[in-house]
Amino acid sequence: MFELDERLANDTVVIGNFPLSVVLMSRDSRYPWCILVPRMANITESYQLTAEQQQQLCLESAMVAKTLMSEFNGDSMNVAALGNVVSQLHVHHVVRFTSDDTWPGPIWGVGEAVPYSDDVLMAMKSRIAAKLATQQDFIAD
Repeated sequence: MFELDERLANDTVVIGNFPLSVVLMSRDSRYPWCILVPRMANITESYQLTAEQQQQLCLESAMVAKTLMSEFNGDSMNVAALGNVVSQLHVHHVVRFTSDDTWPGPIWGVGEAVPYSDDVLMAMKSRIAAKLATQQDFIAD
């Protein structure tokens, strides 16, 4: 049975679901940042998914990336599946700007997370969910 890793649950809010994955939004306000987590138990690497699931994850990832870049007009879209801290398969989608504090380096391990206020967090969640709702098979939370 699928259970979201505790660290992911604590660091994010649920935006909604695609057929394969739950879509999360990071609570870190430094970057527009969503995370896809396939709703599959005991999966740590993408190669553990079936070929069809891999294709679905790729499609969902492209929709999230395109939506975030369109909505936030970033300079670069960073997509990464890192399992060093959280082993559960999850794919980060981070909008980057040449003006952000860590540009052009990676965001991981640099600086401290800056949480959204509750009001801004809910507004960002609604903003991204509304845009993703225009994508095929997305259901907002």
